[in-house]
Amino acid sequence: MKSTVLRIAQEKVDFFPPHRVTDDRSILTLKSLVFEPLCTWTDGHITPGLFKKWETESNGLIWNFHIRSNALFHDGSPCTASDIVVFLTEICQSVDTFGMKWSYARYFNQVTFTAPSSTCLRVETSRPMGDLPEIFSEFYLSKLDQSGHATIGTGPFHVLTFIPGVQASLSSCAQPTKTLHFAAHKHPEDRLNLLRTSQVDIACQLDALSPLPEQDPSFKWLSATSCLSVMAYLNCNKGIFSHPEARLAINMAVNRQALCDQVYNGQAIPACTIVSPFHFGFNQTHIPYDPEKARAFFAELGQDFSVTLRTPTFMPEHALQISLFIKNSLEAIGLHVNLDVVEDRPDYARQIGRKEIGDIALFDSSPHSTFRVLNDKISSRTRGIWWQGYDNSALESSITRANECLCSSERALNYANCLSSLQTDPPWLYLAHPNSICAARHDIDGLSMNHKGLIYFKEGSKK
Repeated sequence: MKSTVLRIAQEKVDFFPPHRVTDDRSILTLKSLVFEPLCTWTDGHITPGLFKKWETESNGLIWNFHIRSNALFHDGSPCTASDIVVFLTEICQSVDTFGMKWSYARYFNQVTFTAPSSTCLRVETSRPMGDLPEIFSEFYLSKLDQSGHATIGTGPFHVLTFIPGVQASLSSCAQPTKTLHFAAHKHPEDRLNLLRTSQVDIACQLDALSPLPEQDPSFKWLSATSCLSVMAYLNCNKGIFSHPEARLAINMAVNRQALCDQVYNGQAIPACTIVSPFHFGFNQTHIPYDPEKARAFFAELGQDFSVTLRTPTFMPEHALQISLFIKNSLEAIGLHVNLDVVEDRPDYARQIGRKEIGDIALFDSSPHSTFRVLNDKISSRTRGIWWQGYDNSALESSITRANECLCSSERALNYANCLSSLQTDPPWLYLAHPNSICAARHDIDGLSMNHKGLIYFKEGSKK
């Protein structure tokens, strides 16, 4: 049988330690091919992954998750519930890309993981957690190889070779003659040029190009609106945006559709709440663009306002262009905007975590979980690291009710109520959900992209 090798250029090539969780699309693409998520997330819906089924007992205080039949690691060893207990225990100590502690330890602070059998994980909680399967969709079980790298999984591809930060070759478990070769190229211009010169077959994360590329008909283009939210934190602790009316007014002052058209060249959709249309519970309409109403609100206060807008240079992509668009929009309604540009992106994240946001701070929100966004960034009860002083007691009751609801349809309605209240009393300046973009040779079949920006290869895809 003829062998098939597909060459893929993406921003990064790495396999993090088993306990390390990331939102990076490059690394998640590799993880999703080599490993399996405990549960599978698809546009807000949860289906089986490594766990084939689950059920609850004791009014939702006990969950039993069952591993799919004959689950084996690529080295031939069985995948057991004990492996998952160790994995989850380590996850609770994990940190993000910037060395900041994830929230999982808080979620699981009063949770016990045990393995009553080799194929059953038991989770005992102090209160009902209806979103537990969704949280598990972020976790991909892996084990270390002989070199100490986390490259052994139970997914559809296994690792042939791996040079950290440089390249990795994967082989299909179902079609051994099919190989995917991933190479790291930091700059999107280089990735596109490698495709143009036939040195690779697929170029990924081209949405990082500035300006965004015209879609050359010489290639097959894949574009999927991301569940990532580009947004700006508003300082709810002090200053003008401690007033709910000011937060609503600033959302009326920015033409989000024009932002998508001008900055993203149409490769984005406007945001209308804290999550995307692909999140669980989403069922929202847009805050109207009404600059005259926004201008009137600030004029009624009878004073000149000067606000500080802080921005990184990337993450989100096109950060400076977005910030300039915001600045121009706010100055058009009578505010004076001081733009504070921070070059050090990791330190910028740490500053935001310390609530050093000025009045407005451009950022992005990557979790695909409505539960996580509400509990990590909005709730004044939990006051997560990204919380910026927002306090709405009525919303807190709605969040708790949604969190503890076990019925999926009822929980979706509860979350929809939370999201609706965050339109009338917004904690952020809502901006956009950008597209993830990649390009490939026309004759490559079976290539797809999901709303997390991950590429997939269906069986039977060819060179």
